[in-house]
Amino acid sequence: MFPAKRLVLGLCLAGIAGTASAQLVENLDWKETEAPPPPAFDQNRAMPIEMPPYMSLKFGVDPATIVITGDGVVRYVVVATSRAGGAVNAFYEGIRCATEEVKTYARYGGDGWQAVNDPEWKRISDRNSRYASALFTQALCRGHAPRATVGEIMRQLKNPIREVE
Repeated sequence: MFPAKRLVLGLCLAGIAGTASAQLVENLDWKETEAPPPPAFDQNRAMPIEMPPYMSLKFGVDPATIVITGDGVVRYVVVATSRAGGAVNAFYEGIRCATEEVKTYARYGGDGWQAVNDPEWKRISDRNSRYASALFTQALCRGHAPRATVGEIMRQLKNPIREVE
């Protein structure tokens, strides 16, 4: 390999390593703010999340529940409705755009909200949750940062534009 190419390759690798170590330091210093109790939601207000037509559930987000917090977490209530019988479940969750992670704080069923014991951050891709992945790419995040405002999130939900992966 020519010396100039080695130098360029070395500088590129050093830049990548520097960026990775900076992200690691940022992640070690990051602390999540305490999540408040699940907010009240209205399934009739839920804005649909664009999902494949073969899915047996419809998903939507109640816009009144979306909050962008100072720690970079976007919290929301997602409502899942059965296409066949109309059964309704809901999940109070947060997405951390910076790390592509999702956390479920509580689940709603016939008996109201039930807190999740020891909620943990999970990679969106590892969780096998199509709706969380769809929310991440369609509306909540711009790259690895939350959108600037809830209004911007609402515009994205109304007219989802997928970013190139």
